Amino acid sequence: QVRLVESGGGLVQAGGSLRLSCAAFGYIFRLNTMAWYRQAPGKQREFVAHITSSGSTNAADSVKGRFTVSVDNAKNTMYLQMNSLKPEDTAVYYCNDLSTQYQWGQGTQVTVSS
Repeated sequence: QVRLVESGGGLVQAGGSLRLSCAAFGYIFRLNTMAWYRQAPGKQREFVAHITSSGSTNAADSVKGRFTVSVDNAKNTMYLQMNSLKPEDTAVYYCNDLSTQYQWGQGTQVTVSS
């Protein structure tokens, strides 16, 4: 059974940076495509970025050029480096397989103050 654990969120001023981590137990990143999602208050969960088994990445237009997704296969952990943060990036961030939606983790809260 896959268990997803997100961490690294916090409170940061606009223009600042954060790095989120996603540990996936019972899951092998190098064989699958894993994605980051986020859900802002009162909004639906939305796609942020993904990384394929070959290391290719893609990101939503709203975060392109600011967010970078990567995987450390040795640690079986995915990261989301977030730079130039904006107040509209405030949300709970989650990770999950792009195709097979496993049970969602608790997410990690990111709050960007203006």
